[in-house]
Amino acid sequence: MVTTTNSLLAGKPQALELEQILKPGITRASMRGLVYGGPGVIELKDIPIPEILKPTDAVVKILKTTICGTDLGILHGKTPSVLPGTTLGHEGVGVVDEVGSAITKFKKGDHVIISCITSCGTCEYCKKQMYSHCEHGGWILGNTINGTQAEYARIPHADNSLYAIPAGADEEALVMLSDILPTGHEIGVINGCVKPGDTIAIVGAGPVGMSALLTAQFYSPAKIYMIDVDQNRLDLARKFGATHTINSSEEDAVRRIIFETKDGVDVAIEAVGIPDTFDICQNIVRPGGHLANIGVHGKPINLQIQNLWIRNITITMGLVNTNTTPMLLKTVESGKLQPAQLITHRFKLEDILDAYKVFGNASKENAMKVIIAP
Repeated sequence: MVTTTNSLLAGKPQALELEQILKPGITRASMRGLVYGGPGVIELKDIPIPEILKPTDAVVKILKTTICGTDLGILHGKTPSVLPGTTLGHEGVGVVDEVGSAITKFKKGDHVIISCITSCGTCEYCKKQMYSHCEHGGWILGNTINGTQAEYARIPHADNSLYAIPAGADEEALVMLSDILPTGHEIGVINGCVKPGDTIAIVGAGPVGMSALLTAQFYSPAKIYMIDVDQNRLDLARKFGATHTINSSEEDAVRRIIFETKDGVDVAIEAVGIPDTFDICQNIVRPGGHLANIGVHGKPINLQIQNLWIRNITITMGLVNTNTTPMLLKTVESGKLQPAQLITHRFKLEDILDAYKVFGNASKENAMKVIIAP
């Protein structure tokens, strides 16, 4: 359950960025932002509007943002790198309000998608398109610097970390391109080597699992199993293209898949991040198959290597790089990919604490993705 408070945890240090420190004698307008106060504590409060700190920065006025399962993990104390005082959020679309002197691709007034991954574009990892491991960025928004669940956000390395929104595009839907769609596509579908004719299984019908479901269809798998304990989400998965659904709270998912296939699935995609769902994946993947782990695990799992090695199984995992975001944007423009169908709830920024409660009780609230706007 999401716990909120009207004040930050007493005695805890605050991770204030330089733009939050006012110089003596200077008064600056404030904005509203969701501030992390330590495990179980978040507060919507007045905070300083960010400013340009480096020539490669941009300040973006947030038009739409959302909540990620990772944000819930932060709230539950699973991410110690996030210090009290940090504004949460790493997804959103907005309009450029100010740019640093080195910015060449964007100008004030441009509408943009904010990538969850910040990339300098020049370091060793960026040159390999491993933007998640950028030596000067990576996942920093709402983690080690202030994020997007506010009226404005400072975006470092903006030329490489923002994407221009085409005129007339559904900007609300494009929030899904900040994180979940490239995550499902890159870490689940591409790493899992989904190919035409495959039988695949996605364990977890949450936002990232649904993103894997939507993007897997680019590659024409013959069968797509969706496995979850929430029947409402399974029904939604059918509408999104799943050919088979299994409610693992009512039947043995492993037994059914082994019975209905020759010897398991070609690709098993784990999209929850708990030992039980990883166990399902390693028990249903066939010889020569791929197990692609998307879920963020907070505790060790039991790797059945004694069974997997002889079956020539490939196991992959990772943090999204967002290198496929431009391609995904083109598929949205063409109508091939329709991420708006993932949105179930909408809130004003002033009601973001209610949004956290709804998203944190997704099964009860029939929530998938929530949109938050000023």
